[in-house]
Amino acid sequence: MAIAFFVISAAAPLTGMGGGAPFAMLLGNGAGVPLAYAIVTALMVVFSVGYVAMARHHTSTGAFYSYLARSMGGYAGGAAALIALLGYNTMQIGLVGLFGVLASAFMGVIGVNVSWWVMSLVGWALVAILGYRQVDLSLKVLAVLVACEFLIVILFDIMVIAKGGSLGGGAAAGTALGASSFTWSAFKSGAPAIGLLFCAASFVGFEATTIYSEEAKDPERTVPKATYIAVLTIGIFFMITSWLMVEAFGNNAGLVDFIGGKDLGDPTNFLFAMAGPYIGDFLTSKVMLFLFASSLFAAILAFHNAVARYTYALGREGLVPERMGQTHSVHLSPHIGSMSQSVLSLALLLLWVVTGSNPNNMFTWLTQLGTLAITFLMAFASLAVVVFFLRNPGLEKNIWKSLIAPVIGFVGLFILGIYATAQFGFLVGTEAFALRWGLPLLIVVFGVVGAISAHLLRGREPDAFEMLGRHRPSEVGLP
Repeated sequence: MAIAFFVISAAAPLTGMGGGAPFAMLLGNGAGVPLAYAIVTALMVVFSVGYVAMARHHTSTGAFYSYLARSMGGYAGGAAALIALLGYNTMQIGLVGLFGVLASAFMGVIGVNVSWWVMSLVGWALVAILGYRQVDLSLKVLAVLVACEFLIVILFDIMVIAKGGSLGGGAAAGTALGASSFTWSAFKSGAPAIGLLFCAASFVGFEATTIYSEEAKDPERTVPKATYIAVLTIGIFFMITSWLMVEAFGNNAGLVDFIGGKDLGDPTNFLFAMAGPYIGDFLTSKVMLFLFASSLFAAILAFHNAVARYTYALGREGLVPERMGQTHSVHLSPHIGSMSQSVLSLALLLLWVVTGSNPNNMFTWLTQLGTLAITFLMAFASLAVVVFFLRNPGLEKNIWKSLIAPVIGFVGLFILGIYATAQFGFLVGTEAFALRWGLPLLIVVFGVVGAISAHLLRGREPDAFEMLGRHRPSEVGLP
């Protein structure tokens, strides 16, 4: 349960329901989002079958990168490593933009008018300092904030069930709840690819369960359980809450009326405009808004620390400049990796400020580029599981775990990635090549750069190239 908690807390229910779900509904497939959550949850469960099966024999903190390196060789590992850096960096930077919007809104509620970019800079500076000095938020503080997030979302869920639907859409009285959100016609309305991609974003980071395998008392049992608990908790909670959000607005008709009849300013207003009639103005405009901003800050810091440590590991293995693989003499932090992430984050934030661009685009474009990158990584990690067990026959006798489930996971995730890439124009709102195709093309570019980096490592240090992805001298059941 402790391992599962780390992953579930990173999912941040308010970030998912206040940031991801509204964008999925307004830019994606509207009332069909709950079914999209159900489909993605099922796909993640199937993916997890092969993922945790290989984790029993391959223990590494490198997650997807190490899976590909261990099964498919150093070139695949190098490509995966750089794609992972792209994915987690863009996820972190995109959240910085959304944090500025929400923190600015909260400051406005308490009577202080501050631009979104000022609050983004404040959040960026705090994360840069904490990351450099290796100061994490207290687990107790995080536990309290996450518990409060869950409680206020659960309170909303209960009140929608008790009061009925349509109140968020302005109805005088509640209406009976329906299940039309789970029909195929609702799912395929609008741009379902965008809806699926935003839903998939809620699961980014759940692979962290395998990182704790070396610290678990019984990793062969606890890591798989923690993974399934995390995936099912995240998926079911978000599916039910998104369904009740849709019902609160009177299903698809209510959503269409709301989109057409109101100036949202930004889609995050969607949650607060809907929740007010159910849980009251104080809990909505003050408590929920504060918890939303605090959950975003915690997620930004978590992604920053993950990128810093990932960069450190790759520097130590020689895939990025070795200087990146150093720790601070006093703080013992991966300070070079931390500073590199902070510089990149600041550069993109300033780009948005100087050009006067919409911070919501910073969130949608970058986080969905990151989600797309991680989706393709997960697809090929599933393929790596198949290759691993084919090359090591006898390690896993259950063909469902070693072959069938990983193949289904690969096909499903790969199709999702290709489909989302083809529909990426709906997300960025333009057919201009630089955004429509340029952003997804970055995944290919980073993969090629990673493979080239692995090739250079092979010429420079062939032994290090052969050991890519193997972080322990002995692995369970292997030479």
